[in-house]
Formats: sequence, C-alpha cells, structure tokens
Amino acid sequence: MTSKGQQVIQQWYKEKNWEQFPFQAEMMDAYLGGYSGLLNAPTGSGKTFALFLPFLAGFINANPETYKTRQNNGLLMLWITPLRALTNDIRKAMQEACDEIGLPWRIATRTGDTPAAEKQALKKKLPEVLLTTPESLHLMLAQKEYPKLFNQLQVVVIDEWHELLGTKRGVQVELGLSRLKNLASVGSDNRFAVDSLQFAESKGGSGGNANENKNRSLPTAHCQLKIWGISATIGNLEQAAEVLLGNDFPQEQVKMVRANLEKKLDIRSIIPQNIENYSWAGHIGLKLLPEVMEIVAKSKTTLIFTNTRSQSEIWYHAILDNYPEYAGIMAMHHGSLDNELRNWVEAALHAEALKLVVCTSSLDLGVDFRPVDTVVQVGSPKGVARFMQRAGRSGHHPGATSLAYFVPTHSLELLEGAALKEAIKAKIFESRDPMLLTMDVLIQYMVTLAVSDGFRDEELFREVKTTYAFADLSRNEFGQLLDFITSGGKTLAQYDEFLKVEVENGVYKVNSRRVAMRHRLSIGTITSELSIRVKWISGGSLGTIEESFVSKLKPGNTFWFAGRSLEFVRVKEMTAYVKKSNSTKGIIPSWNGGRMPLSSQLAAVFRLKLDEVAHGVERDIEVKALKPLFELQQKLSHLPQSHEFLIESFKSKEGHHLLFYPFEGRLVHEGMASLLAYRISKIKPASFSIAMNDYGFELLADEDIPIEEALEDASFFSLDNLIDDIQHSLNANEMARRRFRDIAHIGGLVFTGYPGQQVKNKHLQASTSLLFEVFSEYEPDNLLVRQAYNEALAFQLEEFRLRAALQRIQTQNIILKVIERPTPFAFPIMVDSLGREKLTTETMEERIAKMARSYGAEGVAEPAERKSRKPGITRKKGF
Repeated sequence: MTSKGQQVIQQWYKEKNWEQFPFQAEMMDAYLGGYSGLLNAPTGSGKTFALFLPFLAGFINANPETYKTRQNNGLLMLWITPLRALTNDIRKAMQEACDEIGLPWRIATRTGDTPAAEKQALKKKLPEVLLTTPESLHLMLAQKEYPKLFNQLQVVVIDEWHELLGTKRGVQVELGLSRLKNLASVGSDNRFAVDSLQFAESKGGSGGNANENKNRSLPTAHCQLKIWGISATIGNLEQAAEVLLGNDFPQEQVKMVRANLEKKLDIRSIIPQNIENYSWAGHIGLKLLPEVMEIVAKSKTTLIFTNTRSQSEIWYHAILDNYPEYAGIMAMHHGSLDNELRNWVEAALHAEALKLVVCTSSLDLGVDFRPVDTVVQVGSPKGVARFMQRAGRSGHHPGATSLAYFVPTHSLELLEGAALKEAIKAKIFESRDPMLLTMDVLIQYMVTLAVSDGFRDEELFREVKTTYAFADLSRNEFGQLLDFITSGGKTLAQYDEFLKVEVENGVYKVNSRRVAMRHRLSIGTITSELSIRVKWISGGSLGTIEESFVSKLKPGNTFWFAGRSLEFVRVKEMTAYVKKSNSTKGIIPSWNGGRMPLSSQLAAVFRLKLDEVAHGVERDIEVKALKPLFELQQKLSHLPQSHEFLIESFKSKEGHHLLFYPFEGRLVHEGMASLLAYRISKIKPASFSIAMNDYGFELLADEDIPIEEALEDASFFSLDNLIDDIQHSLNANEMARRRFRDIAHIGGLVFTGYPGQQVKNKHLQASTSLLFEVFSEYEPDNLLVRQAYNEALAFQLEEFRLRAALQRIQTQNIILKVIERPTPFAFPIMVDSLGREKLTTETMEERIAKMARSYGAEGVAEPAERKSRKPGITRKKGF
C-alpha cells in the first residue's frame, strides 16, 4: 500500500507521461524511511526530482487533507548549490512541480546575485524552499536570531557535492551543517515522526491509535534534520558521504542511493591531418577551428568548452573573425562575465536562440539545456570526471546519448583523448580528498556566529568536532583560535583591529557594528586574485578582470573581453572604464589558475596507453594517428614500457639538458624537478633552469650534469629525507607566503575594502607578507602559518602524488638515453617553457617556428637560441 504522498507523485508522473526510474523509487523509500545519505546519479538523469519529489511526498503524508491549502509553512527545505547559475534552473523546475501538484508554495533563491530588496523580503518571510550557496548560508547564520529561520527546517540538500568536496567552500558547508544539526536536535519536537509513521503504515505497519504511534520509539534519524547530498560519480563516494554527514551520524541511518544508469556517451577525437607538424605546445587548439566549425554547422546547438577564460575569449574572437555569419547566434559564458550577460546566455540557450556557446567550467554543472546536442572539448580536461560532466551537457535528459568531441591542442594530447575514453569505459574516476583543519575557515565561522547571537566555547568545540574536517582539532588548538579572535593571539594583542570578539557571561559576541559589517562583507572570501569590474564609460557592466592585468594597461590600449574590442579609458575606485573600439587587434586578459594538472587517475591510464604503444598495440584511432611520432620517438630514443623509466640527455649551444618522463602531471613534476636538481647538486654544485609539462620535466645546466653518478646512488629517487630535501630544493617560505595571502583573507586578518572602495592588491599583499614575517619570527607555532606550509605541500606540490611517483620509479628499470636532438617527448616540454599563455601572439608562433626550423628534422627540432626562456627555478646556493 502506497502512502498518500506517493500516490500524488505517481499521478504527477503519469500526467507528465514520465516514467519513474528505479533509483528514484529507491530514493523515495529511503527519504520517507527517515534516512540521510548520498544520491549518486549522472547528469541529466533526473536527480533533482529524485530528491525533491520525496520531500513533497513527505509533506503530503503529514498533511493529507490540507496540503493544497497550507501556506506560509516557513523554511522546510534548504537546497545548497556551488554555483549561482544552478539556482535559476532548479527553482523553475521545482516551482513548476509544486504548481502542477497543487502545493501553494513559493520557491526562492538567495545568492550573491539576489537584489538587496529581495534579500530584505526573505528576512521577513521565508519560502518553503530556498536555494542558496555556501556563502549565503553563512550570511544567514550571521543574522540576529537566526535560529528562528530554521525552526521548521526538515531537510538540507547539497547539490553537486563532488564539486564542493575537497575545497574550503566544502568545509564551509560542513560547518554550516554542524550548526543546523545542532539546532534541529535541540529544538526537535518529533516533527518528522508523522512522515515516518505514515510511511511505515503504507509499508504494512500495524496502524493503531495515532497518538500511541506518535509516541512510539522511533529511530533517532526520524527526529533529526535530514541531510542529503547529490554527487556525480567520483572515486571515493563512501568517504564523500562521511564528510557530508559528519562523525556523529550513525551509520545505520545512512543510505547510499545509486542510479546505476548507463549514460550513453559517444566520444570522438578530431585527428589533425598532419600529426607530425601539429602544434608542439598546447592550450589554444585554433588550428583545428575549421574541423570544429564543420561539427557546429551539422549540430542543432553546440557548447565549446575551453579550460580557461582567456582561451574562451580567444576562440570566440577567432570564430567571429573567420565565420562572421555566426554573429547573433553565438555567445560566450564564463565566470568573469557580468551576471546579466550570463543569465541572458542561459535564457537564450533554453529558448533555442543560440547555435553556439563558447564557455568554461561556468557551464559544467547542473544547468539543464535540452537543446544542446553536441559538446566540443578544446584541449585535455585533465580529469575523467570533468570530461564526463561536460559531455553530459549534451543529451541532457534520461535515455539520451551525449555526443562529445575531443580537440587536441598538440599532438601528444591525442593520447590523453584515448586515455579518457579508456578510463570512462573502465569507470575510473578521480577521488576528491577532503580538506582537514582549515583554521582560516574555522576562524571565519567562529566570528560569523559571534556576529549573530554569539556562542559558548565548549558547546561550539563539541559541535565543530563532529565535522570530518575538524575531527582531529585539539582543545589546545581551539583555545588558540579563541585567543586569536578575542585578543589577537600572542602577536597581535597590541592592535585593536584584531580584537573582534568579546566575552560576556561565557558568551563570545561581536558588539562592534563596524566589525560586524566588515565581517559580513568578508564572508566567503575564498579568493585568488583581486578583481576589478569592467564598465562602459557610458554606463553598464561587462564583468570582472584581475587587477594584475589592468595594472599593465595604459589609456588608449585595446583589449578583448566579453567578445568585444574595448579601449581602456581609466581606472577609478576599482572599476576599469572602457569604450567601444573598432580595432581588430588587442590583447586577451589572462586569469590566474589557467593550467590544470593531469589528474592521478588520468595519468595512470595515460601510462597504460603508452605501455600499449610500446608493445605495438594499436586499437585506438588516436594511437594509430600518432604512429609516426611514436616511431620517431623509438628511432631517436626509446618508448618506455610500464616497468621502465625514461631519462634523456643531450647537449646544445644552450647547455646540458636532462629530460625525465614520469607522466604524472605538472605539479608533481615541478616538485620532483626541484628535488632531483637539489640531489644532483649535492654531488656537483650547479645552477639549473627547470621547465615542465604534464608528461615530464627538463633540467638545463651550463656544465655537464653527473646523472650517471646520481643514478648509482640508491637515495636519488628515495623517500628518505623527502620533506627536508623539498624544503631545501624549493623556496618553501615563498610558497607558504603565497598560500598565506588567501588564508589571511579568509581568516579576517586583512580587509579587502567596502564595495567600490577595495584596497589595492599590492597593499593587501604587503600587509599579508608583513603578517607572515611577524608570525614566523615571533610566533612560529602560529596555526595559520602552519596551515600555509601544509597547503603549499599538499596543493602546490601534491606531495602525496610525488611520494607515490617516487615509489613507483624505484621499482622501474631506469633507461638513460643519450640523444642527438630533442625527441617528440622532449620538444613539447621545451616549447612549453616559452610561455604557453602567450601562444596566441604572432611573436610566440614565430619563436616556436624558429625552434622547429633549427633542426627541421621530421617535425622535431632543437632551438638554436633560447635567450627568451623563462626559467622555472634558478638556484644560486647549492645548485
């Protein structure tokens, strides 16, 4: 016997002529059974309704006679998404379902894009369902008497949890959930008991007196807040659920619901005609523009995904230049564009008014664009899950096939295309490792609670310890954080601006209105580069670009942004004013973080593909296309098998070159290159210049490099003294200092300024650098400084992957080849050192051509001169 709520939902499915998937039915049972957990479902499978409809069924079960008339019920569901763009689509779908079922509910959004008037209205009257972001949730927690907002809350859903996991925004979610769980347990009035009871009766329960049943002993989960996450497939789903629910959630009350839908994927690589002479450096891929536009012409609507915002601007500009007929039916979408522009693009996609959109990860997630039938990925996405997410933007409805094209930006990247297809077939997906003990986020959260109603230290300590991120937080460390927010800690006690929180009768509170206002403006300051808004001189906003780019512009300079040619006029109050330019030439803004490293999972499959090549296996179209290059690699040097590690050595006018090929990704190679250079320098002091890409790295020195002697030493690839050697080989202080900048922003040590009056980036950097020096000298055990060093190792060098790579190399046979000129493996690394971000300029093309001509042999070249080489790392002491 099905419950009233289930009957209503089934009738709705029938009226829509939709079929309920087994996983949606399983989700209904799990939700109405009182469980929390994680829903794992691919994009376009109906996962939003899989969770939303059971929630509606639960409400109908609790109010079977009055559900069509009950209004103003307070906030019942909180739906948290990582991107603002996701909220509009989800809100419309939810509102439509409520209207069709007959629920007189209001679905609303609260994000950074929500107008101030709407935010004020939400404070007075909350909807039944609110869609928001992690930052906006914390802003709600910063309101006076915030518990009243959540006293009717039944369920919190974290959408796209895999995107938040492993980030500081994910830690924000963990902390926010710990507070909401605590509020629910303190104020629980068995409001969930009716749902669960009626569900139990529908499954054949005994029924009986309603009051009797209501007072029966129910599982604890039935009397607590339900928490559900929605995640695409990642390698550590079980751990993802643990992180979401926290340490205090009994495992018997947790369910993992898997869609087990086989998403149909049609992945095709575009093969360059002349593979031997195809681009030697990646990132842009414009040489295949004609082939891409043939695909676009045959498709109804196409999304062209690029890995960086600069790349999307370049592709958009190139398409307009070469295919002017696309003006008016093509748009661009990336995170730095103004929200109005992005909303217009999304609406135009829905309305089938656009044939082509050039975009970045801003359209990776959740947005439902059914007209899209084709996706083009320019360059390797560097991760299996990321590619799956993007491919799923096409055929975004149950049962449809997703069609995705892979466009290599250089020859060897084709092998990444083969590896992607293999990894998807074998269901090898990246894990998202959770962040631990991020003290800056915890400091911000503590001040957030102090800004609102305050907190008691012991209660908050117990609550915070229930999160996965702070399970190992010691009472001593928590005490240091309390000292920090109340007295500035050991070092900053003499400065009033760091004395934010006061203690009154055991309650930690912020009493200063100025401190409270500045803190609310700083919530969610998980930043990289300070942004400057771009506005027309005549009015109207285009979006944001980074201050470091604007600082290089002079009045009259032309640059391309938002698909337009703009003339820079002036900067005033953190706004760059521009006017329209008719110039066809102009520089493209660059944004930090453009180079994503190869993921460990994709790197492992890439090495397997390379092993197949070495054994003569040619079952992939990409491998067949690359055969001339692999034959040349074997002729000039060696094709390494899985049990071999290749090192190449040669001399040129520039010096002595050593090339290593771990195939582990750029960040691992950066750390390994510095480490091995340092270990070589202990044999013979030298200065090295370092270059690297995702496949390997190069050490360049003026004199002979004693590599044979180094290889004879068992400690060369050893893990012994690894951390000490890393700290000696790299400027660990400078790396930690860079990480400390963001930590200082998030932890509230520096204030970026009021809207329209932001502090200049160079002043912020000076402030954070000074604080770092002061802490390092006078308070070496400072928790934020320690965090900066830990983050530098974990995220900038990927220390765990570096360890694993060194362990693997120790088990392999070392193949040292002395070569006469760069091989197909070597040349991309050398080209990469010229500055891949500038590849679009004519000068860069000429420099690469010059390198190629200096040998001119079968597409592989050695540069005659490299004065313009940008050194990776140059050492004065030791090496």
